[in-house]
Amino acid sequence: MDKDQQSKKKSKKASKTSKPKEYTIESFLGKFVTIPAGEFLMGEDDNYIDEKPVHKVIISKSFEMCTTEVTQGQWEMLMGNNPSSFKGVNQPANNISWEEAQEFIEKINILSKAYTYRLPTEAEWEYACRAGSTETHAGDLDQMAWYEANSGGKTHPVGKKKPNAWGLYDMHGNVQEWCQDWYGEYPSETVTDPQGPKNGTDKVLRGGGWHNHPKSCRSASRVIGMPSNHYFYVGFRLVRIPKELKEAKEPTKE
Repeated sequence: MDKDQQSKKKSKKASKTSKPKEYTIESFLGKFVTIPAGEFLMGEDDNYIDEKPVHKVIISKSFEMCTTEVTQGQWEMLMGNNPSSFKGVNQPANNISWEEAQEFIEKINILSKAYTYRLPTEAEWEYACRAGSTETHAGDLDQMAWYEANSGGKTHPVGKKKPNAWGLYDMHGNVQEWCQDWYGEYPSETVTDPQGPKNGTDKVLRGGGWHNHPKSCRSASRVIGMPSNHYFYVGFRLVRIPKELKEAKEPTKE
């Protein structure tokens, strides 16, 4: 048997034994990193009143957060439309209401066998954004963020700036991000796994966007938005936990 025949025989044998790579919703959604359990000081005393008082927050369980904001390509593939401004497959999805983000998440949870997906709570978001830092930003803003000084008045493809210490991109700038919580005042005492008020009129937005100045891109900066409204500077990112783990219960005080 010559070399060509041997090569063909090996190739034919490999094609019979090899299995096609399984495609899952997890591979579609991209990379997630583990955010460890821990504690931090939430808020800031030197700026807006709704960021006060600075208070201790305990995140009792680790969770996973997507390293990037949900993209227009991901949104369109799952939802069949693209309402975003500044079109681009790898641009962050925007003009998405909080309610529509929930519809996207509901579809993901139907498709996923391994994880339960949701928006981050406001406390989880700030904890992940800070990534152990205590400064106003989690690093050099020009290196980490698209904001008013460098964005050129538009969004940019996700994941192109420097990530924070936990590997998360665009936590500052690009688009503001929806959180799960209703907007409310901060407590003064230590809380564990806070989930915000039980009801309200506005949801919380975090991170600042391409149009914002540095002060609005701080780790502690809070903005509000009505859950049914669309904003051309607002998108979202996902967190997830394995389905065998139970979601955190109501926040407890210590």
